[in-house]
This record gives sequence, C-alpha cells and structure tokens, in this order.
Amino acid sequence: MQNLKYILLLAAIFILSCSLSAQNTVLKENSGIVHRHVQDEDTLLSGEIEEVIIFPKRKFKNAWQAWRYRRLIYNTKKAYPYAVLANEMLKEINDHLATIENERERKKYIEKAEKELKDQFEDELKKLTITQGRILIKLIDRETGNTSYELVKELRGSFSAFLWQTVAKLFGSDLKSEFDADGEDKLLNEIVMRIEAGQL
Repeated sequence: MQNLKYILLLAAIFILSCSLSAQNTVLKENSGIVHRHVQDEDTLLSGEIEEVIIFPKRKFKNAWQAWRYRRLIYNTKKAYPYAVLANEMLKEINDHLATIENERERKKYIEKAEKELKDQFEDELKKLTITQGRILIKLIDRETGNTSYELVKELRGSFSAFLWQTVAKLFGSDLKSEFDADGEDKLLNEIVMRIEAGQL
C-alpha cells in the first residue's frame, strides 16, 4: 500500500513536470502567476498569489448584536459603490481641471459636471437611508482622503460647503466626519476590506 502511494506520487510529479515543460515560461492560474525557471537542468517554480486577509469569526453576545452587524454589512454594501464612484469621478474632474487655466472656464466645467452627476445619480442617492448616507460620508473620506465638507469647499467654495453642512446637520449627519479605521470605524473598515476581497 505504501509503495502504491509512492508510485502515484512519482507519477503525479512526472505528469506535472511534463505538462509544465510543454507550457510557456509564464503560466496563468487561478491563484496567481506561476513562473518557471530552468537552472542547471532543474525546473524551479515560483508564484505570486493575491494577499488574503483573514478576519476573526465574529462572536455576538445576543441576537441584537448579530442583527446590528448584519445590518451594518447591508448598509455598507449599499453605500460603498457610491464612495468608489465618487473617488473615480473626483480624479477625473481634477485631471480635467488641471488642463483649464481660466477660472471662469473652471467654474463652468464644475457646474456642468455637477449637473451631469445630479441628473445621473440624484434619484439613486435619494433612496439611501440616513444611516447609509452617514456611512457614505465616512467612506468618501476613506476613498478620497478628504471629507465631504473639504470636497464641496474645494469644488464649490466655502459658502456652499457651509450650506450643505447645515443641511446635513439637520438630518443628524456631519460632512466633516473623518474615517477612523483604527477607532470608531474599525468594524466598518473590516466590512469594506471583506467586500474588496470578495468575501461579502
């Protein structure tokens, strides 16, 4: 029985080495990229794999805590795509603004971009709950490195930022909210990382 296992192992190694020698130098596989190097008639394999982050299994004291965690996942999944989109669009807007020297033309471009964004996303964003809106404000800071208040101030000026902040405060939100990955937003950050890794 032991000899049979040994023979099967040798056969598997032989088949693998034959199939590798028939392939190109770089083989694409599900787990990453495998590189084949021949050194002194020996074939050496090296590979690159994507980083895997393992989070501890969550333990809850009661059903209420478990429900709140599931709800946070649900709300984060609703808000996160808009934060990613905001980051992409901000980069696009800033890249375009860098090509415009005339202040009047810059203002005109910002107003046009704002109108297009409003037409495209206003109805969808109105469907977000207040909780999802608060999460979105936090995630915009996470993705862009700037609070929503700073972004409005940069693009539309201090007065607009003040007005939007006042409106946000009426609904119990704060455009100046910063994302604190190691503090109060640790759980939110974990959920986002799991979304990014395809675990949620």
